[in-house]
Amino acid sequence: MLVMKFGGASVATPESFHKIADIIIAKSIEHEKIVVVVSAMQNTTDQLTDLAKQVHPNPPKREQDMLISVGERISIALLAMALSLKGKEAVSFTGSQSGIITCDHHCDARIVNVKPRRLDEVLARGQIVIVAGFQGVSLKGEITTLGRGGSDTSAVALAVALGAEKVEFYKDVPGIFDVDPKKDINAKLFALMDYSQALKVSKGGAKILHSRSIELAEKNGVQLIIFSFLNPKFAGTIVGLNVHRNSELSYEVETCLHN
Repeated sequence: MLVMKFGGASVATPESFHKIADIIIAKSIEHEKIVVVVSAMQNTTDQLTDLAKQVHPNPPKREQDMLISVGERISIALLAMALSLKGKEAVSFTGSQSGIITCDHHCDARIVNVKPRRLDEVLARGQIVIVAGFQGVSLKGEITTLGRGGSDTSAVALAVALGAEKVEFYKDVPGIFDVDPKKDINAKLFALMDYSQALKVSKGGAKILHSRSIELAEKNGVQLIIFSFLNPKFAGTIVGLNVHRNSELSYEVETCLHN
């Protein structure tokens, strides 16, 4: 079982979906079951948020979630189409269809459970699963979003629920650096990191992985590997090498603290 996550920069253009499809197909040679988590196309969430504020300066958060969750739905459908064109069967799912259950706090919800029954059925048929990151469904049945970086957390939560030992993240940089490599050519790339190191770097300003995804991976012993989608054969940073999975899966870190 392999979980792969592609961020917005990797799906910046329609042509990008064909490149991603090739990466997924190459991985399918090694892995019988693959789940792909996809973000909205680059800048789409910002554009939708701006659109909402053109209509209402302080839009109701429920309606804002309904609007911005569209971005990921566009990505999952286009990726499924790209895979179909290359002869690979895939089925796309929204966060709610995937069984990602959250608390009721709109625009910054926390995952409280994952029930991937429909995903299991598709994987059993030998098809690739594509999931919209960043979103889920609340205990009250409302569409929710997980806040900035939420797609990373979606990927780790699905890995926990499906029993995957690792998540591969495909970013616009080849790994985790001590400083932003786009601003400093002397930035140092970390080849191996433990969770605490990765968390420290993340909370220090590096936005390669969301801190909530790292915390969730640590609690459940899920290895995180960062690749550049421009050079997907090179694993830049591995987080949590030689870790052991907990005997009981835990979403405690994602407990909703909002009333």
